[in-house]
Amino acid sequence: MNEEKKDKRGGRREGAGRPKGNNKLYAFRADKDVADFIDAHDNKTEFIRDCILQAQQTAADETKINSLGEVISANRVKPLSVPFFDVKIVAGFPIPLNNDEMAQDIELLKMLCPNPNSSYLIRVTGNSMIDAGVNDGDILIVDKSNRQPTEKQIAVCELNGEYTVKRVKEIAGKRWLVPANPEYPNIKLNEDDSFSVWGVVTYIISKPKY
Repeated sequence: MNEEKKDKRGGRREGAGRPKGNNKLYAFRADKDVADFIDAHDNKTEFIRDCILQAQQTAADETKINSLGEVISANRVKPLSVPFFDVKIVAGFPIPLNNDEMAQDIELLKMLCPNPNSSYLIRVTGNSMIDAGVNDGDILIVDKSNRQPTEKQIAVCELNGEYTVKRVKEIAGKRWLVPANPEYPNIKLNEDDSFSVWGVVTYIISKPKY
């Protein structure tokens, strides 16, 4: 009597398959523009991972800088067009501004944020820069693409894990963070300090003081 040989092919084999680890496989849909952008990179996995890590770092930076006040990316601000009258207003005879033909619509965000992808709106807390026109509760528009401020420009700086709004100046060969309020001291930057410029203030949005 001939016995049929048991077919050992197929089924689960011990130790077979991808080794277990902390890695997970994800699948997602992307529109054509995003897909073309990803396809342009040879190592797509590394490119996507780098993008995610960069986004994580940006989120961490935003969390830290919230110590200054409320922080909003300019990309999250909805476009707004307002009438703009390109006339000079002087303390003399009144000039009529109720003529729509004199007005042109401008997109406020583009005017205030020429680089919206790298700009943030920060509501400031504190009075260390009041003599520079920055008061408690004002909104600063900060351009992160500019990290080389002049001594006259106002900068958002990171010093040893904390954020502050100051001017960066060189005094007697040393760099200092200089406030615009005599009640606050200058801060000397030492060699062992962790210091970086987060961005430069391009506009200050204030309410009139009465």
